[in-house]
Parts: sequence; C-alpha cells; structure tokens
Amino acid sequence: MPTNSTTVSLVLGSGGARGLAHIGVIRWLLENGYEIRSIAGSSMGALVGGIHAYQKLEVYAQWVSALERAHVLRLVDPTLGRDGLIKGDRIIGVLREMIGDCHIEDLPLAYTAVATDLETGEEVWLREGRLFDAIRASMATPLVFTPFRHGERQLLDGALVNPLPVAATVDDRTDLTIAVNLNGPPEPRTRQRPEPAPAEDSGGRRRIGPLIGKLRRGQPGGESGEKSRRGLLDVAFLSMQTMHDTITKLKLTAHAPDVTIAIPRDACGFHEFWRAQEMIDLGRERAERVLGARAEERPPLSPPAAC
Repeated sequence: MPTNSTTVSLVLGSGGARGLAHIGVIRWLLENGYEIRSIAGSSMGALVGGIHAYQKLEVYAQWVSALERAHVLRLVDPTLGRDGLIKGDRIIGVLREMIGDCHIEDLPLAYTAVATDLETGEEVWLREGRLFDAIRASMATPLVFTPFRHGERQLLDGALVNPLPVAATVDDRTDLTIAVNLNGPPEPRTRQRPEPAPAEDSGGRRRIGPLIGKLRRGQPGGESGEKSRRGLLDVAFLSMQTMHDTITKLKLTAHAPDVTIAIPRDACGFHEFWRAQEMIDLGRERAERVLGARAEERPPLSPPAAC
C-alpha cells in the first residue's frame, strides 16, 4: 500500500442482491490506492463489509459469482414459524464454514453492523461479539428472515432505521467518508437479462419452490396493458424501499458523506444473487465514474517554493 494512500471510512448500504456491487466498489478502491480503515454497513452492506474486514472478500466473491438460481434455492431453509419465511441458519452456516468466524474486536479494521431492536425500534450498533452473529442480525429482513436473538435483544434488519449508516463513522479519523447507496435513482434498461432456467426438479425444490416464487417479480400483463402483477413480498419490498429512501434522506441531512456512489435501485431484484458478476462489475464501474472523475477534478499540486 502506498504511504500516501487516501484513508477511507466506507459506508455500505442495504439492498439485497444489489449489495454485491459493494464488492466491485471495494476492489476499485484497493486497486486505486485507497486504504479502508473503517466499515459500517446495514444488511447486505454488513455482510460484504464484514467479510472484507475479515480479509476473505475474494473467497466470498468467487463463491457468489459461481452461484446459479438452483444454488440460491438450496440455501433457503423455510420455517413453519410466523415471524419470518426463512430461518437464515443454512446460509450463515455455509458462510461460516467457507469464510471462518472471529470476534469483531479482533478484526484488523473498525467494523460496525447496524441492526434494529424489535421491541424498542432502537438503532443498534454491533461492534463486538461474533462477526457472523452481527451479520445475521443486521440482515434479518422482515417477512423474509426470522429475527435474530443477540444477547438479550431480538434484532431485525438495520435498514429499518438506517439503510446507509454514515453516523457510525463520524468519529473516524480518515481522509474521506465514502457511502455506497444501493437505492439510487432507477435507470432505463438497455437490455433485459433472461432469468436462468430452473434446475431439475427435486424434493427440496418442490418444497421451497413456491416460497421463492413469492420473491420473484411479476410478469407483464397481456394485451390489456395492465401493469406487472406483484405478489405479497414484491409489494413488501417496494414498500420497504420507499421507506428506506425516506429514512436515508433524513439521516443524510445530519451526517453527509464526502462521496456517495449510487447503484440504481432497479439494477436487479432483491433476491437475484445469481447475477453476482453483473453487480460486481456495476459497482466497479460506478466507483470509477464517481471517484475517477473526482480525481481528475483535483487541481495539480503546486511545486515547492524556491529557497
């Protein structure tokens, strides 16, 4: 790492599979002389940020880039309870086995996972304890994942109270605070990416297929021109996204980052993790667009004065 590198507090927002764009942003920063000293994240931002803080991001990136739709289905562990559709134990178990686990206090850089207290509605900053416990708590999306018990608290997704937790980095002594907002303005799509063909049927697929079907976007209507039909979770996700946008705007009035990298909210669906490489490339491209342009706008350094 160059001795004159720019130090960064990195804030990673929530947004489901769009959060894989965080990987591309982190790669671009490291390749261009930035030193990440602190990470704060909500939900998917807590996941990617925590894995990077543990120095295992490339292991995760290779794994998630190889995922196909059938693999995503197999990571789902439905629950018969009423407080969520998915337990989340299976995916966390796979990640723990692949990545390892540690205490947050032992990470080589500062890390904060943001969650929400189910009973009080308070914003909770997780800065100690097992890394993947904090990640699981932060990504407990209502209706989808069951709440996670962390100590004496039942915790839910941090995005409910702070989708882009810049406030967790305000005391950092770094050169820049860079925030990656996964709920940026939608953009016209130049192409439609076909969904991968489903895998061969199996008992597991028959059991969880109807569940995942609820996560899928509706299909366009027929000749009547009616809008796409949306299921229960489609409506829930869109509603939460609207809420997240409002909360983010309010939070940023109090604590604004130096730089914001925006990922379009329609870049991919919440659950489309099989589009990992596409999202990683998008994150890299948006980091280059924002930070590359920013570097070009800096005035050249003045030569030293003659003695």
